[in-house]
Amino acid sequence: MPPALETPRLLLRPLALADAEQVQRIFPQWQIVQYLNAIVPWPYPPDGALTYYRDVALPAIERGEQWHWTLRLKTKPEQIIGAIGLLRSDTENRGFWLAPEFHRQGLMTEAVIAVNDYWFDVLGFSVLRAPKAIANIASRRISEKTGMRRIGTEERPLVSGLQRSEAWEITADEWRAFRKRGQGEDAKTLASNQ
Repeated sequence: MPPALETPRLLLRPLALADAEQVQRIFPQWQIVQYLNAIVPWPYPPDGALTYYRDVALPAIERGEQWHWTLRLKTKPEQIIGAIGLLRSDTENRGFWLAPEFHRQGLMTEAVIAVNDYWFDVLGFSVLRAPKAIANIASRRISEKTGMRRIGTEERPLVSGLQRSEAWEITADEWRAFRKRGQGEDAKTLASNQ
């Protein structure tokens, strides 16, 4: 089980089966799912979160293949506002979603910084890759703000259909250089840098 992580404004709690009920109420929104991998069923079934947590995510965590957290504001730790996960793969190592009312506040950038630190400094991986739809401008900006670079384009099946997508990457050395340049700034400050 991954450890709990913290950012200036967020608590990242390891995924638990008990989270499924709350996630089921907020996740099935087009703004959240449209740019996610097409493996996400749409329309989202009434037991989608429970089934995914029980049958996919938690077993993968136990096997040491994935690491998942729910996102919660420190001011409201009982309320899930999103999720972020890491996975072993040659092409896709990180994914996330955030409830629309929390967009454009730099919260996901804070979460990305925390899990990137975990990916490189704790798990010891040498590269992190994150594909995203070209149309998903907010997600692309997070990659730009956290030092990633585009390495290619491809068509990817997403919930919204086949989309032109970009592959983004950062190596462990590039991440450490990015963090060193940001020394003295906390994740919230980095998140707000335009």
